[in-house]
Amino acid sequence: MTIVAFDFDGTLSDSEMTVLLGNRNGTADDMASITERAMNDEIAYAESLRKRCALLEALPDEEAQTAFDEVVLRPGAADVIAALREAGVYVAILTGGFERGVASALEREGVEVDAIVANRLPVENGKLTGEVEGPLIEGTKDDALEVLTAAVGGDQTALADTVAVGDGANDLPMLEVAGLAVGFEPKPAVEPACDVVVESMAELHDLLESEGILG
Repeated sequence: MTIVAFDFDGTLSDSEMTVLLGNRNGTADDMASITERAMNDEIAYAESLRKRCALLEALPDEEAQTAFDEVVLRPGAADVIAALREAGVYVAILTGGFERGVASALEREGVEVDAIVANRLPVENGKLTGEVEGPLIEGTKDDALEVLTAAVGGDQTALADTVAVGDGANDLPMLEVAGLAVGFEPKPAVEPACDVVVESMAELHDLLESEGILG
């Protein structure tokens, strides 16, 4: 059993969820600035995520859902996911982004994955609280990948059988432990940890094929 774990924002999608949410209340520029600092490893990811979510306090939930509905997969991403699943590969999305945005983008393209490990924005009285909950705030993607590997493959699957695909600093932990680390247009701080770099989903498809992962 091979496991392929994808980052979402910046990898499977070129949407940035917190920026789309920030567009709904005028904080998008602040969001983008905080995100950029985190992806370049200038501030801790957990700190950056909490700062961004705090800017969303009191945003009506219907506005949040409108933003989530704007999240789209990168061209060719749905084809790669579909090909992997057809080949019997376990496909996971490990993201510091939000479940609702990931689910919306997948549903629009008519594709499914085997697991989504993501965060959530709590809602009270129809508005976002400005807080964030979930496994990938303080938790890191290497831990999430290890848990998935143990749950899915048991003794038959090791981290050496996994592929990680990501672009930003919070992807470094999973890129460093995966059997094959693929950078998708990775940030400068991330590229040294990558075994190979791709710049499109077509390139990624070709790579997975050449590695024998797509059969």
